[in-house]
Amino acid sequence: MNVTVENLAPCKKLVRVEVETQKVDETFDSITKNFQREASLPGFRPGKAPREMVLRKYAKDIQDEVKRKLISDSYRKAIEEQKLDVLGYPDIEEIQFNRGQPLQFAATIETAPEFELPEYKGLPVKREARTVTNEDIERALNALRDPQVSFKTADRPVQTGDIVVVNYSGICDGKPITEIAPTAKGLTEQKNFWVDVPSNSFIPGFADQLIGAKAGDKRTVNVDFPADFVTPQLAGKKGVYEVEVVEVKEKVLPALDDIFAKSYGAENLEKLREGVRRDLENELNFKQNKGIRNQLVRILLDRVNFELPQTAVAQETRNVVYDIVHENQKRGITRDLIEQQKEQIYSAAAQGAKERVKAAFVMQKIAEKEDIKVSQEEIAHRVNHLAGMYQIPPDKFLKDLQKRNGLIEIYDQVMNEKVVDFLQQNAKIEDVAPVEIPAAAAAAPVPPAAAPVAEAPASETNPS
Repeated sequence: MNVTVENLAPCKKLVRVEVETQKVDETFDSITKNFQREASLPGFRPGKAPREMVLRKYAKDIQDEVKRKLISDSYRKAIEEQKLDVLGYPDIEEIQFNRGQPLQFAATIETAPEFELPEYKGLPVKREARTVTNEDIERALNALRDPQVSFKTADRPVQTGDIVVVNYSGICDGKPITEIAPTAKGLTEQKNFWVDVPSNSFIPGFADQLIGAKAGDKRTVNVDFPADFVTPQLAGKKGVYEVEVVEVKEKVLPALDDIFAKSYGAENLEKLREGVRRDLENELNFKQNKGIRNQLVRILLDRVNFELPQTAVAQETRNVVYDIVHENQKRGITRDLIEQQKEQIYSAAAQGAKERVKAAFVMQKIAEKEDIKVSQEEIAHRVNHLAGMYQIPPDKFLKDLQKRNGLIEIYDQVMNEKVVDFLQQNAKIEDVAPVEIPAAAAAAPVPPAAAPVAEAPASETNPS
């Protein structure tokens, strides 16, 4: 057997194979004998039909089986001899095949990239030297009090932190708002509407203008609808509201005592504080570890460059699109809305796919060099974990993975994590002073997403 390999492009090769005539004829004879043993022709017992009759009746079947066996066996042998790391399936082009002639065919294949690993032990990373403080614990305890808040009527002017109950009617460009935005009835008029002061969930600036008002007061409130306002017909316009204050309500938080602690299943307030501290410390450790691992992957990828196989990038893009769509469906986003954003979803998926494929090849090479392996038990554990996270029965989730060849993705996830574990164990970690976040920025609300987020759930797909 003769084999030649041509480089067509980075990670793409053409393998030409020629199988000698003697091997072709021997395979024809062998396959013909197999058919003769199994053939059942009228007038002859099974396996006793003459060779010539078998050849006449099954000529095409014999030829097809010979071709399949010769190409399959010689392709596999050629790949092994040339030590090619093939990705996916070959594109086979038959050039010559017949009895009494050498078999010639060409296989276009995609191969894993060839590159030298950079130094990956002792990578320098920074860790913010944070600790959980008593102030952190108090903030967390106050956050636990919020769900149990009650309200009492306050016979005084509106203050920051109050709830104000109002009746209002609004106009825009001198017209009732429903004439401009027919579906925005709630923005046009409401009775006994509760507004947080200050409010980040209603029209910006509306509630601020009610500070100092008392029950029975009437005020004219002028607002600027933001450029990205949820009702597009009002975006960037000005509105005027006539508002009557019906009632001022003061928020009353539960006392921080043993009774409050027991409502969260703690024996007493001290035990609740201990539990809160543990949770905050676990969260801090998680964030610090995640920061270190992200740095390690980023530094490692920045130290190496190589061409990526297009098929692997395309497959990874499909995987990311699947994850994005699945995550958005889980959030309750409709199929129609997802379909409207399919171009954005694909663009976001393609953007990250190349880097993830690059990371996968680097991680695989480190795993091979360090003899890091993944067991079947680890894969089964990850499948069960993901099934629980997506609230899908494990058997169904496993079948879905098998349909789209997703078990390879699971294997890669576990392998990548084990490699990053290894990198972290061997990293040079420097503790640095924490970067303080301004109080205003820390307290700034995060606006709710109005549409599907075109990004993958990184916690399960990111190499880190």
